[in-house]
Amino acid sequence: MPDFLLPDLGEGLTEGTIVTWLVAEGDTVGVDQPVAEVETAKAAVEVPVPFAGVVTRLHGEPGQSLPVGAPLLTIGPAFTEPGVTTASEGSGNVLIGYGTTTTTRRRRTRTVVTATPEKPSKAPGVISPFVRKMASDNKIDLTRLTGSGPGGIIRRADVEAALTVPEQRDGETRIPLTGVRKAVADKLTTSRRQIPEATVWVDVDATELVTARKALNASEPDRPVSLLGLVARFAVAGLRKFPELNSRVEGDEIVQLRDINLGFAAQTDRGLVVPVVRDAGSLSTRELSAAIGERTGQARDGKLGPAGLTGGTFTVNNYGVFGVDGSAAIINHPEAAILGIGRIIDRAWVVDGALVARKICELTLAFDHRVCDGGTAGGFLRFVADCVESPVTALGDL
Repeated sequence: MPDFLLPDLGEGLTEGTIVTWLVAEGDTVGVDQPVAEVETAKAAVEVPVPFAGVVTRLHGEPGQSLPVGAPLLTIGPAFTEPGVTTASEGSGNVLIGYGTTTTTRRRRTRTVVTATPEKPSKAPGVISPFVRKMASDNKIDLTRLTGSGPGGIIRRADVEAALTVPEQRDGETRIPLTGVRKAVADKLTTSRRQIPEATVWVDVDATELVTARKALNASEPDRPVSLLGLVARFAVAGLRKFPELNSRVEGDEIVQLRDINLGFAAQTDRGLVVPVVRDAGSLSTRELSAAIGERTGQARDGKLGPAGLTGGTFTVNNYGVFGVDGSAAIINHPEAAILGIGRIIDRAWVVDGALVARKICELTLAFDHRVCDGGTAGGFLRFVADCVESPVTALGDL
């Protein structure tokens, strides 16, 4: 009887927590059928089984964390698909089973019954056993929380918010570093430790960019284009001209990547995440803008799986939404650069020798000095700046 091992659910992830089982012992499962919902520091995802048979054992309870490569469930008798690795044959630490459509998926319906505590008389709305266990382990009283989910359901973000409430101890304020914030902190620390970064910046006249966006949205109001979508499209074009910035360092080698998988920073209830639009170079301006908007919504709703949060090759960060002009952003390791966009404000600007009011924005580029020198970084940033200042001309060539 083969064991189905917990697969690698994303770059840099080494373990996952069982949120809930979607099958029970004795159930018959088909190839590619989801069998469990597993949560990592990045997102929750349904895990499909890569072979068919009868579930003979579930390895773990809801709320339990398992390392990648540990048995998740046992299937027998098994009808193994070609190329599938089991515990007896190899590591099995890859995410397998996606993309198969010939087998009808079956999902076991479960009814969640929540016991009502004596005080208060109404039980808190908690569906996920993982959230309940997380609250219990950290001595969080669920009856005192207000759920942010549909119908007042208490979500992981609500418990994490309660965990980050500052604690006063000996005259000091202590804030726990947990969950997504800890995962982000670990990644940013790795970036600062390993990447010798440098930063270049330039002020640009974004007046024509704002005008072009209004014209685009007036022509097709059902397919709006965001300012971030426009700048992201210019960045993708810039990476085609300066491929050194679409790369990463592996040991003593610089690896220039063919595909441009564009990441963008998004603030959510769980903290900062970086959704990724894969193969952004193949998308039109409207398509790229729509993809950014869609993934932002999914990330904020907690519906974006690990595949949508990993694999980026270059990141854009619109910190202008926070009302700031500039920032020396930290590169999203293991990428080689990050483009920052400041707020667009009215400022005095010289045009044809006259001082006029224009809409000005600051662009910054932090880059890995190992992959290129300032000439390349400056050339890329100047290209994007020229596109921002003359967007109609730039879009005509994209």
